[in-house]
Amino acid sequence: MKTSGFRGKIGRTVAESEPWWSEDECNIEKRRPNIVTVVFDDTGWSDFGCYGSEIRTPTIDALAERGLRYSNFHVTPMCSPTRAALMAGRNHHRIGMRCLADTDTGFPNGRGSIPPDVPLLPRLLRDRGYGTYMVGKWHLTPAHEITPAGPHLNWPLSRGFDRYYGFLGGCTDHYAPELIQDNHMIEPPARDGYHLTEDLCDRAIVYLRDHAAFRRNEPAYLNVCFGATHAPLQVERRYIDPYIDVFEKGWDRVREDRLARQKAMGLAPAHAELTPRNPEVPAWETLSVDQKRLYTRLQAAFAGFLEHADEQLGRIVAELKRLGMYENTVIMVISDNGASREGGQDGAVDVNAPYSGKPETVEEMVGRLDEIGGPTGPAHYPEGWAMAGSTPFRRYKQFVELGGIRSPLVVNWPAGIKAGGGVRGQFLHVIDLAPTLLELTGSGVTDEFDGKCFRDTFDDAGAQAPRNEQHWEMFGRRAVYADGWRAVSSHEKGDDYERDEWRLYDTRTDFSECTDVAFAHPEKLDELRGLWWREAERNDVMPLDDRTLVDVLDFRQPNGLMARREITLYSGQGHVPQISMITSSERSMEITAHFTGTVEPGHPGGVLVSSGDSHGGYTFYIKKGRLWFEHIKLGRRTEVSAPLRRAITRCSVVVHVGDHSAATAILFADCLRLSECRIPAVATHLSFWGLDVGRDAALPVSTRYQAPFAFPEAGLDRVVMRFFDDVSAQEIAAALEAAE
Repeated sequence: MKTSGFRGKIGRTVAESEPWWSEDECNIEKRRPNIVTVVFDDTGWSDFGCYGSEIRTPTIDALAERGLRYSNFHVTPMCSPTRAALMAGRNHHRIGMRCLADTDTGFPNGRGSIPPDVPLLPRLLRDRGYGTYMVGKWHLTPAHEITPAGPHLNWPLSRGFDRYYGFLGGCTDHYAPELIQDNHMIEPPARDGYHLTEDLCDRAIVYLRDHAAFRRNEPAYLNVCFGATHAPLQVERRYIDPYIDVFEKGWDRVREDRLARQKAMGLAPAHAELTPRNPEVPAWETLSVDQKRLYTRLQAAFAGFLEHADEQLGRIVAELKRLGMYENTVIMVISDNGASREGGQDGAVDVNAPYSGKPETVEEMVGRLDEIGGPTGPAHYPEGWAMAGSTPFRRYKQFVELGGIRSPLVVNWPAGIKAGGGVRGQFLHVIDLAPTLLELTGSGVTDEFDGKCFRDTFDDAGAQAPRNEQHWEMFGRRAVYADGWRAVSSHEKGDDYERDEWRLYDTRTDFSECTDVAFAHPEKLDELRGLWWREAERNDVMPLDDRTLVDVLDFRQPNGLMARREITLYSGQGHVPQISMITSSERSMEITAHFTGTVEPGHPGGVLVSSGDSHGGYTFYIKKGRLWFEHIKLGRRTEVSAPLRRAITRCSVVVHVGDHSAATAILFADCLRLSECRIPAVATHLSFWGLDVGRDAALPVSTRYQAPFAFPEAGLDRVVMRFFDDVSAQEIAAALEAAE
């Protein structure tokens, strides 16, 4: 019998033996620190109050006051790569996360998942005796693996978390989210006043209470990843309205005021300059009255959304204190990338508009200001406010300029940080977090990390940075840092990489990278460009890929549901998530419901299949002897129906997409054509909710029934979806009619 590590005595009987328990199991006073990592989404470097903002973030500000703020901390320009780097302590290309987890590009650097032989932070901590818990956004599972049946190899529990509650994709509706609990999908709680951020924090508090009650002598790791402040911006009006007056001064004044506060706080040096306005953003004073009203209200929604998330984080901090865990808990707060310009020039009252490639005009939106942030107003701000969120830097998310990669970092650890309230200026990157946290457990750090521990900076403001080199790449845009110098290239889709313009900045004297000194130091620029290529080779950055974010999200890889021409779904099965790419209406398709017996004309009916929700989607159902198909896109509803004049064994709807994103919908009963209508516009993105068989599980697509309006499970056998390319409506209809 193996007794490795046992320090007692084993005899033939208990009487002849001596028991032994490890010191860690018995001595609560010598516990290693608890760890809480908090990741905000699309929150700019200047958006927290303690980083110069007008937005109220008292929880984060208090953590900074008793802890530290880092003014030179960096991430990647996109969410999945940053989250992968945080979890693995390694550069994102070499662990398969070049861009978003949504897409497997077919190359090792872009698989959309981290290789199974790369141990992640929760597993490393669990191996050291930690309880590991996560709530919120994961976004490290490739889209083709997000199904009710998995596979679950890249879900949070398989990568080291004991418990998980949140959403696997990049974003979701905060009033009706697509939720995962551990390894299974669940429906969002159906209660008045529900909000995902509150729900996530409720669950985090339960995890902490359970850990404190049952594993009190062991440390805990909690990873809190908010959906805030990624679009859709959704929060009650009481959080939005107080900020309307605050932001009426516009983004140009906000940038000036934020930089002034950053200087006063010691985050930016006194000589720091404000970068010029991004060229695609107009001066605030040139905007029309309607533009200013709309843009102000949208930024107020962002601010209220952030304040609400900070308030909920405060509940977690308060619970740590109540449970006696706070003093010995390391809390690190970051954002996953810079502020997002994905709302476009005008922003959106309904972000489903720009996400579907059809942004609305200011004139269309300005009459709906009171809807912003509510159930009918899942909003996004215009890119001018993203510029302000990245103050004083240029550019935003997706770019390798500082506006895309400089992130706030707040570190709080009452038991381990002697003097709180300080600012640290050492160069750091998100890959440095995991090795630092592991070092704090007292177990040593593996050499396989790309990052290094920065524990020395906790007590010594003058400590050396743990590393002096780092590279970036996103959508073909490139940058590299070495010893205080940073080189940045400009690149857009289709550009010749050899002809890219490179700029050079001396960050020791140019905090915001305002002055390009490439002409004055050509030898330094050549040196850094050579360093970038060496680091790119070493970290599997190649092949360079300048496809845009839209290209990446629209790419249909040859695996998963998105690659199938025919899909059979069954009554009573699990939810098909929106990320599967089969829940939209931009492809010609035939949906056929097969019944277990016959459906008589007087059948009370129910939903056969529904996709999306009241913001956008479609539903195919029977009600009171009529067959219905409804399609809604950005509030524009189209419907077609026909009476069932005889008993049927199956029914179909054909949606044929023609020119200019218009479509024709044709109803069939037992292959007999009943009726048809024209749908003026379909889209690749209808809403944030996916597809359900035999019911409408979310905010109902139709106003003619109340959700879920389930079709009797015993009566619906299956639903078959077939997709077509370059086939006319007449050919599809003729094929159906011939099957009769």
